[in-house]
Amino acid sequence: MPKTISIPTNVGFTNSTFTLYRAVAMSGSPFSGAQRTQEYDAVYWTGRATLPPMKRSDAVEWQSFFLDLEGMKNNFIFGDPDAKTPQGTFNGGYLRGETRIDSGSQVTSVTLSFSGSTITAGTAIFDGLVVGDFFTVSGALKEENNGTFKITTKTSDTVVVVDHSLTTESSTASCQVRQNVKGSTALSLRASGDSGTGTIKKGDYLGIYDSGAPANGSPVQLVMATADAVFSVESGPDHYSVPIQPKLRANLGSNAVGFSSLYNKSRFRLTTNEVQWDTNAVSNFGFTFEFMEVI
Repeated sequence: MPKTISIPTNVGFTNSTFTLYRAVAMSGSPFSGAQRTQEYDAVYWTGRATLPPMKRSDAVEWQSFFLDLEGMKNNFIFGDPDAKTPQGTFNGGYLRGETRIDSGSQVTSVTLSFSGSTITAGTAIFDGLVVGDFFTVSGALKEENNGTFKITTKTSDTVVVVDHSLTTESSTASCQVRQNVKGSTALSLRASGDSGTGTIKKGDYLGIYDSGAPANGSPVQLVMATADAVFSVESGPDHYSVPIQPKLRANLGSNAVGFSSLYNKSRFRLTTNEVQWDTNAVSNFGFTFEFMEVI
């Protein structure tokens, strides 16, 4: 059974690289040059980190850490070392996923029409949403009408204007309108315990956890806010809507989303089963290691 090994904190990093991998295929016509892309589920962070030269008294902590990882078998909890402290001021530590569509329910079957940037629903499913909220549509016949959209104008509980140009499509039945689901590129959140105030800023990392509180679970995905969160108190507790990348790999539900330096992390493993370190003439040890997010 894989274990989570505590990463040493006795020495900081001199260099680090974070890379976001996506599985996107592209094909092109040799005659017209027209291109078509297909995105798949695989999306995760990889990276490389270098430690400064250190004496053996410090190096033994890292030697033990790498050996205990047993190659790619075990994992460790880690975040971008140059972005530990968020730029935002939210002071609650973590938030929770929340659904506000249709008075708190995920909509699994509704008739939708699309025109310009307007989405019209057959029933009043947008009653819990406000301008700035995001929702994810699936089941539309035109692929351009599926995806995550931000409300720019709310005309009524059945009609909203969004931040995308849509393809005209009328009365398509059995569509889904949901929040915080696999594939979403935005989060709908509330302050945990209805407490915590402040902002979430573009570039802040958020850790997705597998439980309602970070202390009771483990991080399963690392995402980044790609715009400042929209804050509202129009319905229930303090509410945050924030676009993210990469997309959610699994449904969030009411699980925790970490914000503070304690929780804006994910689980990673080494990318190789080999462990090595270098030393020089004055017995300074050097370590560089590569890692990838656990899926």
